[in-house]
Amino acid sequence: MPVALITGASRGIGAAAARRFAASGFDLLLLARTHGALEALATELRSAHSCRVETAALDLSDPLAIAPGIAELCGRGLVPTVLINNAGAAWTGPLAEMPLERWQWLFQLNVTSVFQVCQALLPLMRAREVDGQVSGGGLIINISSHASRNAFPDWGAYCTSKAALQSLSRCLAAEERVHGIRVSTLTLGSVNTPLWDSETVHSGFDRRAMLPVDQAAEALLVLAQQPASQVVDDLTLMPAAGAF
Repeated sequence: MPVALITGASRGIGAAAARRFAASGFDLLLLARTHGALEALATELRSAHSCRVETAALDLSDPLAIAPGIAELCGRGLVPTVLINNAGAAWTGPLAEMPLERWQWLFQLNVTSVFQVCQALLPLMRAREVDGQVSGGGLIINISSHASRNAFPDWGAYCTSKAALQSLSRCLAAEERVHGIRVSTLTLGSVNTPLWDSETVHSGFDRRAMLPVDQAAEALLVLAQQPASQVVDDLTLMPAAGAF
C-alpha cells in the first residue's frame, strides 16, 4: 500500500490532503505542531477508511527536532512513497523593517525545514523495498506559491523564501533522479487556509475568491498518482478570479 508523509497535516491543505489520500488507499504519516488536532484527524481517518495512520507532534521551526522526530515516526514501520512538504508560514511587512529573527524563522519553516525533512527521508526512500527487492524511488512534492515568480510589496520575505524553495526542488530533482526519486512542485495562487488568520499576516484579499483547500488537495493527489515513469515538474493552480 502506498504511504504519504504530510507535514502541516492538522489543518488547511494538509488536513484536506490527508483526507483525500486516505480515501484513495494511502496509509499516512502525519506531522504538525498540535498533537490534539492530529490525533482527532487520525481517529477520523482510521474509522472512515480503515487505513493506518501514524502521527507525530513536531515543530519544524526547531531545526534540532526534525531529524530525531522523522526517525522516530518512520521507525514505526511505514516508509513514505510520497512526501508532501506542506508546512509553511508567511509574514507581511516592508523588508526594510523586518526583524532578523522573523526572517530566519520564515526561512526555517519555508525552506530549511523542507531541506531537513528531505535529508532525513532520502536514505529511507532510496532503500525502499518492493517484493523483497531494494528498488528505491518515490515522489517528493513541495508546495510552493505564485509569489515565487512575482514581487509583491510587503510580501518580499515570503516571495524570496518560495523562490528559494523552487530552486531547492529543481536541484533536488537533478540529484535524486539517479535513485528513482522524483520531485514536483505544486505552485498555488491564494488558497483559503488558516494562514490568512495568522498574527504575522495582514491582508485585505477577498478570501471568497481564493481556491478552496479541497482543490489543492486534489491537485496533490493528481501529482502523487503519476506513474513512476514520468514526472510533472511543476503544476500551477490559480484562482480563476485572479486573487494573489
